[in-house]
Amino acid sequence: MIYWSIFLAFFIPGILGYGGGPASIPLVEKEVVDRYGWMSTQEFGEVLAFGNALPGPIATKMAGYIGYMEGGVLGSIVGLFASVAPSLFLMLLLMATLMKYKDSPQVKNITKLIRPLIAVLLGAMTLQFFMTSTESFGGIQTVVLIVVSYWMLEIRKIHPAFVIVLALAYGGATSLI
Repeated sequence: MIYWSIFLAFFIPGILGYGGGPASIPLVEKEVVDRYGWMSTQEFGEVLAFGNALPGPIATKMAGYIGYMEGGVLGSIVGLFASVAPSLFLMLLLMATLMKYKDSPQVKNITKLIRPLIAVLLGAMTLQFFMTSTESFGGIQTVVLIVVSYWMLEIRKIHPAFVIVLALAYGGATSLI
């Protein structure tokens, strides 16, 4: 019975919490503190603060921790599954619908329209990042970072993770000067 309660405590906020993990936190608190009484408001606040200190989605971290506290390892697995299940089910439903109609002219036209839109949005985001970095970091530094990153990625074929780490180190070192 505890596993069903853990499942419901995280599945219902996952369905109703439109806006992702942060939007579902008050709903999780309502379930965990008020409905099931697994912890006090203060304890929930501490779990929330601890979850925010760790990388990754807050809702899954809280579901894993609270599930573990109430039901052990299996409770943790149930909590994690319940927190991602609404998105998983919806994605599978949408994928099944898309696969059913993938050869439809309307779906092909939508795909043709979405690709340029995504390219424009990525371009706008890149331009915004560029403008922000030139204001805060300096135009010359930004251009140097772009050129060196391009050279490392395209010419030297260095893994992007290493380029990001080196760019962060460079930014950190220049901010100290």
